[in-house]
Amino acid sequence: MKMNSRLFFLLVFASITTAISAQTTITGEVLDSLTKKGEPYATIRVYKNKNSEKPIAMWVTDTDGRFSQTVTAQGNFFISFNSMGRREIVRRISLGADKDKVDLGTLLFQDDTKQMEGVTVVAQKPLVKMETDKMTYDVQNDVDSKTNTVLDMLRKVPMVTVDGQDNITVNGQSSFKVYVDGKPNIMFSANPSQIFKSMPASSVKSIEVVTNPGARFDAEGTGGVLNIMMNHVNGQKTFTNGYNGNINATVGNKGSRGAAFVSGQQGKFTYSVNLMYGRGKSKDTEIFMKRTAPDGSTMDYYQTASGRESFTMGNVSLGFEIDSMSNLGASFGVTRYGLRHNGYPTTKYIGGIYGAGFQYSNFTSTETDNNSYNGSIDYQRFFNADRTSSLVLSYLFTTMPNSEKSERYYSNLPPGIPFPVSDLYSEANTRGTEHTAQADFTTPIGKGQVLNTGAKYILRLNTSDSKYYNVLAGVQTYDPTKSVNYKNNQNILAGYAEYTATIGKFGTKAGLRYEHTWEDVKFILGSGSDFKKNYGSLVPSASITYNLAATVNMGINYGMRITRPGISYMNPYVDHSDPTYIKYGNPNVEVEKSHNVSFVFNFFTPKLMINLTLGENFADNQISEYSFMQSGTLNTTYGNIVRSRWTNFHTFVNYAITPKTRLMLNGGFDYGDIRSNQLAAHNHGWQADVFAGIQQTLPWDIKLSCFAGGMTKKYTLQGYSGGYDFISATIDKSFFKDKFSIGLQFMTPFDGKIKIDQYSRGADFEQSVDIIIPMRYIGLSFTWNFGNTKKQFQTHESKISNDFQEHKSTNQQMGGVGTGTGIGM
Repeated sequence: MKMNSRLFFLLVFASITTAISAQTTITGEVLDSLTKKGEPYATIRVYKNKNSEKPIAMWVTDTDGRFSQTVTAQGNFFISFNSMGRREIVRRISLGADKDKVDLGTLLFQDDTKQMEGVTVVAQKPLVKMETDKMTYDVQNDVDSKTNTVLDMLRKVPMVTVDGQDNITVNGQSSFKVYVDGKPNIMFSANPSQIFKSMPASSVKSIEVVTNPGARFDAEGTGGVLNIMMNHVNGQKTFTNGYNGNINATVGNKGSRGAAFVSGQQGKFTYSVNLMYGRGKSKDTEIFMKRTAPDGSTMDYYQTASGRESFTMGNVSLGFEIDSMSNLGASFGVTRYGLRHNGYPTTKYIGGIYGAGFQYSNFTSTETDNNSYNGSIDYQRFFNADRTSSLVLSYLFTTMPNSEKSERYYSNLPPGIPFPVSDLYSEANTRGTEHTAQADFTTPIGKGQVLNTGAKYILRLNTSDSKYYNVLAGVQTYDPTKSVNYKNNQNILAGYAEYTATIGKFGTKAGLRYEHTWEDVKFILGSGSDFKKNYGSLVPSASITYNLAATVNMGINYGMRITRPGISYMNPYVDHSDPTYIKYGNPNVEVEKSHNVSFVFNFFTPKLMINLTLGENFADNQISEYSFMQSGTLNTTYGNIVRSRWTNFHTFVNYAITPKTRLMLNGGFDYGDIRSNQLAAHNHGWQADVFAGIQQTLPWDIKLSCFAGGMTKKYTLQGYSGGYDFISATIDKSFFKDKFSIGLQFMTPFDGKIKIDQYSRGADFEQSVDIIIPMRYIGLSFTWNFGNTKKQFQTHESKISNDFQEHKSTNQQMGGVGTGTGIGM
């Protein structure tokens, strides 16, 4: 009996041990049945019996709909997949010691249109996909996209801020690059705020913020990359013939805009067309300025201004599947942005060398036309059935002819003005043309390991022809001594290698990029001297991610970024339109190098998403705009004169309290230390911004969205720019099974006007500017969806990731204050 008892206990112990050690990893992915897009945060449960109430294991899919979970159990089980508004998926699975892995492959979710007790099942899809080095905001699934502009939507996007003058910062930096459908757009990078506030959000699928671009991206842009994904880039190719699209129109007291989009597929051929148009206006913007010189003299300035702007964009994208292993794509796009503004300033001087003082008035007018034409072609070849090894050959052509005409006429000039004042007219024509050739190779080199390598060549041709005319008795006389004509050519060669790996719960990415630039500047007319220079930049990047659980990850990122001085930084042309203020570039500006280190924590469930990012950005030779007094005239130019240190914290929270209620928070704060030994200047301080609100589905399926936001003052080397606050509301109702919708948007600062205080100082001047911009806005929008399929077809997306275009600092994004309210005396 003793032996039998011992044998019995040994058998029981062995059975328990076997059951405990029977671990099986369950893997697969869950996609939308129509778009083949991953279903994020779907709930997965494993039951012993089909009718069991308590699961033996439970987890969720990641942001791409994939899952991999180890379950300790043995025997036959049921596994279920659930997501709000979706039909439940149930499968039988067998777990045991002889099965260490169960691959369920691809599972397809279908919409659940069932109605219970007269109440429709409503789903709220996650609006943000969070990764440790990239955030993606799903604009298309935000109800506000039917009425808002892209600039409005950017206020909700993690790691992006928009100030009271519509200037944009990414990852705390004003230097960033803008892509459209994964390829660079010179005009968008140079004029982001103007274009985004004219661009309807309904034309955009998603906005990606790449905070740590890595070696595959060009090194340009200290804040990273802002990638605007248009509607046609969505889903995966399936040979299902059909078409779909939408038309959107908005009218309001500040202007109107419209967009049309269509995409389709016929056999192996896919196509899409995007068209956008917008017009805006502003009036009664007021500017008050006071400038004090060392001798105690002061200049008081007051201006009222009005302006109009127009935006037009068209893009055609084509794709052709040559065979199962290769495809060809092409695209062509046109963008135009125009700005017209008029001002009526009055200027008064008193004290110091001006004694009792004097006063005069004038009329100023500026017309700006920016145009962009681009085309690309890409060939992609896969080398294995899994399509994990591929070669991409790409070519991109871009040209951007721009012009600016400015005139100034004085009236009732008093006698004895101690500086030259005369009527004038100027005309500046610039053109930037680029040819880019690129090759990228991707291949797996082991389980969970991928190697990316590539090379790129860019030929960049820039010209600037600025003509200045004196006007006497209405007659324009060309003045070659104040005019400049020069050429700036760049040849850029780059190569990179990047290694990515996933090992258990760890993910890593490390890369190295080298870029070499040859620059040649020739002056056809002007006082500048011809010069040539070349320089190289070795740019490292790295990131480590750790998945604490299926819904929690954290990571550490490091990246080095550079800013090449572009044509506006280096152009020595002196704008003489104002006798007391001149601005010009500096041909001796060098490439800026900055470093960014960040710690990222992400938590996401089907209801709650939280991102916390703590970062440090520092640079020792930052390019900065600065001002100084010389012979009674305020001079503004650029130089590598700043040593900056910025510590920043950012958070994003999205909480779906119920299927009909969503709360959102996007904000952060940072502390900066900015100093310049050359100017003996030092500035530092705290600054913060916040954007928060609620989205609610009301009875009769009416969508209501209410948000409020604001920003404190922002610090610069020589001063600061004041903050702002506002509140906005959007209401939207769809009809005819979402084929047609009407939306109403209202936005206003708390007192109806944005009031911005700016302050700057130098060793020999002090200046304060108060800007008052009427900003109350109300608009009505209409959207019509059409087509014979819900699918939006993937067409051509250029594989070129070109960051070499120039992006100016924050205070240049508007080309003035608001729409056509630049200060001019």
